Amino acid sequence: MYTSHEPISGLQPTATHEYYIGIDVGTGSARACIIDDTGDIKALASENIKLWQPENGYYEQSTTDIWRCICECVRKVVSESNVNPDLIKGIGFDATCSLAVFHTETDEPVPVTCPNFANDGNDRNVILWLDHRPVEETEKINSTGHNLLKYVGGKMSIEMEMPKVLWLKNNMPPELFAKCKFYDLGDALTHLATGNEYRSFCSTVCKQGFVPVGVDGTVKGWQEDFYRQIGLEDLVEDDFLRMGGVDRVNGNYASAGECVGTLSKLAAGQLGLPQGIAVGSGVIDAYAGWIGTVGAKVDLGDDELNSNVPANDLSQAFTRLAAVAGTSTCHLAMSKNPVFVPGVWGPYRDVLLPEYWMAEGGQSATGELLRHVLDIHPAYNETCALAKAEDKHIYDFLNSRLEHIAEKQNTTSISYLGRHNFFYGDFWGNRSPVSDANMKGAMIGIDSDKSTDNMAIWYYATMEFIAMQTRQIIEQMNNAGHEISSVFMSGSQCQNPVLMKLMATICGMPVLIPQYVNAAVVHGAAMLGAKAASHNVEGKEPETLWSIMDRMSKRGRLVEPGKDAGEKALLNAKYEIFLDMCRTQQEYRKKVDAAIGNWGVKPAT
Repeated sequence: MYTSHEPISGLQPTATHEYYIGIDVGTGSARACIIDDTGDIKALASENIKLWQPENGYYEQSTTDIWRCICECVRKVVSESNVNPDLIKGIGFDATCSLAVFHTETDEPVPVTCPNFANDGNDRNVILWLDHRPVEETEKINSTGHNLLKYVGGKMSIEMEMPKVLWLKNNMPPELFAKCKFYDLGDALTHLATGNEYRSFCSTVCKQGFVPVGVDGTVKGWQEDFYRQIGLEDLVEDDFLRMGGVDRVNGNYASAGECVGTLSKLAAGQLGLPQGIAVGSGVIDAYAGWIGTVGAKVDLGDDELNSNVPANDLSQAFTRLAAVAGTSTCHLAMSKNPVFVPGVWGPYRDVLLPEYWMAEGGQSATGELLRHVLDIHPAYNETCALAKAEDKHIYDFLNSRLEHIAEKQNTTSISYLGRHNFFYGDFWGNRSPVSDANMKGAMIGIDSDKSTDNMAIWYYATMEFIAMQTRQIIEQMNNAGHEISSVFMSGSQCQNPVLMKLMATICGMPVLIPQYVNAAVVHGAAMLGAKAASHNVEGKEPETLWSIMDRMSKRGRLVEPGKDAGEKALLNAKYEIFLDMCRTQQEYRKKVDAAIGNWGVKPAT
């Protein structure tokens, strides 16, 4: 059954273990888990986060509300695990790459809601990652052609944080903007936990245009000329103090899990934990998914695990793509040297392991796309009722329905059912590898059928699209110099056997499903706590993050690519059609725009 329950270890905690807490703040909820020093999860809890949408395209949250949810979750997992709080040695955070704003003098949340930016009592000081208000600001930033843009895939996304800071500059009262300091949400959480002003390389490099010292000759990380070009020259003052400062001058930056301080007296009281627990530098939630998956123990054969390299040597990380799938999907790959991939964010140095580079591809919507395509089908309500009658999740019901249709039509594979249905699903634009926010969806093969069986075909076509776009991203990355030969999945989509088999077969490589299917991200965050704790052991060198991942990751379940020659031929042909649909959509738009010129647009008054 398609379920969200996690396989939690049944072992009772003993005084011989040490424990670590992971905190994951996603788009809709905050989660916490507690693990022992073998990596076993002892308890898991979640709380829903409030979301405000004051206008179309605006999405806001509150660090006050998020911190309250975190405190509830932590208290719950400590209680339910029966762990002695004195044995908890480290805590790690991950969060969405959202912009959090605080007052430079009071350290209180600064509201981000226009037109008056007044506090309505909810401390709405977070502009969520999916907020699309800074359209003009994003265009202005990308029009500079600044050299730093090559480290974010060629242009900055509207989902990143500098366009949002610039929007605030353009819309806030100047006297209020002058008193704002800015954090990625993950860094805001470690600030609330410790009181310290550390920033993480993961947040600043991946989402704020920070280029680590020494890369392309940079000396401060932040680029003064870039800030001046886009109109944020006032943030250059005091060596970028309002953005976190300059590393080792008036600021501190850390790679994933490096200790950024200890739990303050205030935070400890709120969380129900002892003061002084080590706090690790946080990461963006997708990167915690990388930490929680790619260290999994799995035999992928000599082709994947080079026979002359020990299993789970760090070099094996270079062949493993972490696909962190939820509302959207992020595709993360590590390399020893920088690899520039058109349409893929990065390369980013130091964000997880010092001196190593990460690349980040992504699909703007996968889980949301599946939900949306079903929701708009005429048979949606009828199908939901049928699924409920069988006590099944709708995806499980549709998977069974596809098998039933295939049996009824006397075909050997459900892929045959969709052979003449061609679906392209960039309903929310394209993040990678086209990097075009104007991309839309399309379907060829629609007929007048309004039945549940037809809805099952739409559902299958959507899964096929998700897998094909993943293949497109992998091919783009490998053509540029990556060495990806396996996919390590995390998120609820892992529980969909039809989708996972399609992913393996279409990409032509094994897919690894982690033991903690829905908890891979928060499990990765807990490993950051273990990393932070290793910095607090006198007389010992801190343990590397990879060593912790290797030690604490569990065995995963392998999904091999299908071997049916007919099915592979079908899917390869449909992949060529998928690429053609991607390309021709862009060509059609250009052809129409060239034909009409400025026609249809009323002159400004």
